[in-house]
This record gives sequence, structure tokens and C-alpha cells, in this order.
Amino acid sequence: MQRILSASRVIIFFVLVSCNSSTQQSSTTANDPVEIKAGQSAVVDDQSQKNVVQVAIGSKDHSTLVTAVQAAGLVDVLSNAGPFTVFAPTNAAFAKLPAGTVEDLLKPEKKDALTDILQYHVSVGVFKTDLFTDGQVIGQVNGGNITITKKDGKFIVNGKATIIATVPASNGIVYVIDEVLLPPASK
Repeated sequence: MQRILSASRVIIFFVLVSCNSSTQQSSTTANDPVEIKAGQSAVVDDQSQKNVVQVAIGSKDHSTLVTAVQAAGLVDVLSNAGPFTVFAPTNAAFAKLPAGTVEDLLKPEKKDALTDILQYHVSVGVFKTDLFTDGQVIGQVNGGNITITKKDGKFIVNGKATIIATVPASNGIVYVIDEVLLPPASK
């Protein structure tokens, strides 16, 4: 009987030591920082159709938009599966804003305002022009709405931004526009 008790004590001792050892290892591992090198935007795929971010990056007329999307930290979000409808202002559209506006919005302390403006240019879903109707209201990612009108065979966003080109993307559609859409002031 004495041997059984001694053997039991030895087994219990080894079980406790083993459990304690694995607990210490897993808790150390769980607290170690995880390094994430890049998100969806870092996926390299030269075979598939470009996503909405890659479309903008590939356009010399959208370098200001790309810089803004990067500053707002939206590259990975817009590189995901979507689908998205993006109204993409050209560099010339950004140049129409009052002097210093773009530079001010690119400051780190203005990230929230920049993000709001950029999200006002994005809808979840794919809205194709053949399904647009005059006066159609589309909800935007920032919670605001835009209105599509048709004038002289052209589609206009919010009464001033003309859609000048359409570019399909793997995760949606990009409409090149000639004005920056500014969200209405909060009430």
C-alpha cells in the first residue's frame, strides 16, 4: 500500500509540473507581441483584375487620392473583397479645393476628418450606371447619402461632380469624378 501511495505521489507531482510548465509556456507565448507585416493590400497577384486601390494607384490622375487613402489608413480596407463603389476624384478635382485644404487634411491630427471625407466617396455594393435612376440616393460608408442625377446623358453626383470614366475592379467599380464630394455639415 505504501508503494502505491508513493507511486501516486510521484505521478501527481509529474502531472503538476508538466501542467505548470505548459501553462507558463503558453502564457508567455500569448503575451508576446504579434508582428503583422501587412494586410490585404500586400497580397501580390499579377494575374487577377486590379482592386479599387490598385486601380487608383495605377492612375497618374489619382496620386492625391492615393496619398489621402494612405494617410487615412484605408488601403487595406479598400483592398478587401468589398464589393465597393468608389467615386474617385482626380488630382484636378482636389486642386479645385481652397488652397491648403489637402495639405491640412493630410496632417495626422486631421485623420478623422480626412477619413470622413474619403468614406463619403465609397458605397458598399456595386452600383452600375445602367441601373442609376435620376434622383437616386445612395448611402455612403460614412453614414451620409449622395444623390445621382442625369443631365445631358451624363451622371452627376450631388449636383456638381460629373462621372467622367468608369473602371471595373475585382472588388467593385471605380467612377472617376471631376469634383471632391464633401459630406454635408453635421446638424
